[in-house]
Amino acid sequence: MHKTLIVVDEDVVEEFSEISDVAHLHVITFDRYLKDYPKLNEPRTRIINVCDTVNYLSKGYYCSLLSEARNHKVLPSVKTINELRVEGAEDQTQLSFSLSPEMVSKGAVPDEMFVYFGLVDNVALQKLARKLYERFPAPILKVVFDQQGETVTACVRRSSYRQLNSADKGRFLEALTTFTDSVWRKPSQRKAARWDMAILVNPEESHPPSDKEAISRFIRAAKKLNIYAEPVTSQQLLLQLNQFDALFIRETTAIDHPTYRLARKAESAGLVVIDDPDSILRCCNKVFLHDAFSYHGVPSLKTQVVMNCEESTLDEIEQQFDYPLVLKMPEGSFSNGVYKAADRDALRQRLVELFQQSALVLVQEYLYTDFDWRIGVLNGRAIYACRYHMARNHWQIYNHSAKRFSSGGFETLPTFEVPKPVLDAAVKSANVVGRGLYGVDLKQKDNQVYVIEVNDNPSVDHKVEDAYLGNELYMLIMAEFQRRLELRGR
Repeated sequence: MHKTLIVVDEDVVEEFSEISDVAHLHVITFDRYLKDYPKLNEPRTRIINVCDTVNYLSKGYYCSLLSEARNHKVLPSVKTINELRVEGAEDQTQLSFSLSPEMVSKGAVPDEMFVYFGLVDNVALQKLARKLYERFPAPILKVVFDQQGETVTACVRRSSYRQLNSADKGRFLEALTTFTDSVWRKPSQRKAARWDMAILVNPEESHPPSDKEAISRFIRAAKKLNIYAEPVTSQQLLLQLNQFDALFIRETTAIDHPTYRLARKAESAGLVVIDDPDSILRCCNKVFLHDAFSYHGVPSLKTQVVMNCEESTLDEIEQQFDYPLVLKMPEGSFSNGVYKAADRDALRQRLVELFQQSALVLVQEYLYTDFDWRIGVLNGRAIYACRYHMARNHWQIYNHSAKRFSSGGFETLPTFEVPKPVLDAAVKSANVVGRGLYGVDLKQKDNQVYVIEVNDNPSVDHKVEDAYLGNELYMLIMAEFQRRLELRGR
């Protein structure tokens, strides 16, 4: 379990006396932090740096710098301190946004405000405060507003605890207690683990990559490997990111989506991330996969990328493909954005619709099979295998327009029962993407194997993908996290 140190300047330490009485918090001066730490066999330590960081090479600056050198998780980071002290960097310290007429008429925007750990008293400005805190994670942010009609520029300025008046100091101490209680404090009854893992989930998602029972089994498997894992939402993770060592994404990913942004933030912060942002970027775009498959000789169905729906393009498509054919949006998951065209009119109509959403569309030959293979690949090794059968009276394994029987049946097999060409093609295509956790979809027709796509963040549901290996599947995935955490060296 983490130990939380609040490091303050010598002249204000007495003002934190009430917080010092809280069992899980320890208030110390920078001088003491410099002399007494790091300690032999100390627990994993987090630092909230409340020292004045306004001046370069001040004690506050060195507090964060030494914290990072000592592998103590610190708020704010040196990067944040430097970004806030850069003069004239308007793109880094300003954010423009539009106000609703109600806010303008009610005068909801003050001349300035202080943001404490992403919290403000003004409910109308809480969303903005959270956004600024996500951009500049620091205990105290001073925001100065410049309103021109309905457009407001919010300029983030450097500030410190010393610059607060007595009322604002009281609000800051209250926010500090709230932050450490709700975000950085861990349940006292659990045993200390070597590492902390966030499992990103979305409770509102109708078809998440893992069901609740699978998430529970991931957590139990992690515990056996000295990893404390807990499910968090994207909003929680934005506040808690720097308290974790690893991130396991179990929410459906997309590029223009919090999952991708959080994966990038986590990787930049030094967390072990599965799936990593590069894998998300590559898997979420079928244009990349098509090009990469062609370059690396991965067996796949005949595919063409088109940029318009002119008659000459339709002629070219008909020369290359027989009807029916398949049209795919570059981004999509779980059979979304995939359509079948039976003739030229349907092809033209569907292309017109798709080009309203994307500059490119993929045309692919149609191949019907009774089932699709799904091979789970982790770090270049096949770990599970399923046959997903087509949805009833449908040509895909998912039928999103059906009220009942929206997906077909499945069979889970040991990987040694899978035909070798299927396994080889799955591993080869996964290696084109990276070394993460992938679900490779393939079709097999007679002796021919075709890779359809590689999915990051593949489904791992209880009694489906784990039907053969059981709990061993969860242990395999968590063991890969453990291996990477060991290699990370802290």
